[in-house]
Amino acid sequence: MDKLDYQILAELKKNARQTASEISKTIHLSVSTVIERIKKMEKSGLIRTYTVITDDHKFGNDITVLMEVGMEHPRYNDDFIRYINNAPNIVACYYLTGEFDFLLKICCRSSEHLEQIHNQIKDCAGVRLTKTHYVLRTVKNIYTADQLYDDEEE
Repeated sequence: MDKLDYQILAELKKNARQTASEISKTIHLSVSTVIERIKKMEKSGLIRTYTVITDDHKFGNDITVLMEVGMEHPRYNDDFIRYINNAPNIVACYYLTGEFDFLLKICCRSSEHLEQIHNQIKDCAGVRLTKTHYVLRTVKNIYTADQLYDDEEE
């Protein structure tokens, strides 16, 4: 990866639907070179997929919470992960170190809906403890981190 690849990625992160022609104008590179570099990044797995990001509020999911979940023992993790992967309102799950084992991001319609989801999580085998944090406002929400290009590497 070089500076041009990072510039192409930055443009795709702004709008993955823009054409190679639009990107080429922005970063002053030929269209064919932009296409070639994008295909190389896709083939290598650096670009894993293109997706749509929706507005949870427009779907009626007005509440977002982060829930920490502590398990009794790691032997319960696989079943818990299977449950998480089938729960549509749990939009992210992270396996952690420390006092809690998992951090869940949950989007739901109401406090009653959250109560249902919370009870379902507490009913999962091995769940020992939960701690829930209501999100008041999203300050920053990017989907991947960028490695900054170091000009000294040139």
